[in-house]
Amino acid sequence: MQEITRRKFIATATLATGFALAVQPISAQVISTDAKGFLAGAVKIPVKDGEIPAYRAVPATGKNFPIVLVIQEIFGVHEHIQDITRRFAKLGYLAIAPEMFVRQGDVSKLSSIDEIRPIVAKVPDAQVLSDLDATVDWAVKSAKGNADKLAITGFCWGGRITWLYAAHNPKVKTGVAWYGRLVGDTSKLTPKHPVNIASALTVPVLGLYGGKDTGIPLNTVEQMRDRLQESSSKSKIIVYPDAPHAFFADYRPSYHEKSAKDGWHRLQAWFKQHGV
Repeated sequence: MQEITRRKFIATATLATGFALAVQPISAQVISTDAKGFLAGAVKIPVKDGEIPAYRAVPATGKNFPIVLVIQEIFGVHEHIQDITRRFAKLGYLAIAPEMFVRQGDVSKLSSIDEIRPIVAKVPDAQVLSDLDATVDWAVKSAKGNADKLAITGFCWGGRITWLYAAHNPKVKTGVAWYGRLVGDTSKLTPKHPVNIASALTVPVLGLYGGKDTGIPLNTVEQMRDRLQESSSKSKIIVYPDAPHAFFADYRPSYHEKSAKDGWHRLQAWFKQHGV
């Protein structure tokens, strides 16, 4: 798949419809949240070099809503991520999931994760952090969001970004990172990983990880815990012993209902505890 040029990016940026092709077939246990009582759908976020698509869900009436940034998995802002934003809207939040890979390609149309990885590997952390800054700005100025009540949560690829954005933006009140990678090789595109920012972190982040995650070794989770103890953030990591990677992904075989439900309850309590 060819990389999208800047000109094409501005003209063709669109949001995924349905589930990503690479995650078919969809599990029968998939959770579906309706949009009754709130506004839900695609919006465009102005960024430095144009605009990016995002999915937004917010109560139909009211203002000054607490903001939740919802950060995608490697599969993009497809139906599962969109459904999560609707779940937050039902709880009274303005939830926004910006499409983070759109300049590099439309991963929702690719049929395998092996095709997706090279696209995602081209996404610079600096671009992601800048786009999230722009999303927050849009949420406050254009969508009745409360700048003083800002939270972030992300899944897998987005779990790693959750840690990094909490370190990047001091206005973030709190975050919940779901099974995001914690260590890795550094490069020009990925100069830091969560373990590198942990000791200086000031924002309280709750990390939710699976004990049977074959992609995130438990020794790296313990390494992150040790670094967090050096920080003032009072961050915390929970490991679900029987949960695999992507245990919250109800549309995939990896879904572990007990751990997913407990994690969702913990997220809500964590957000409330930290004023969001």
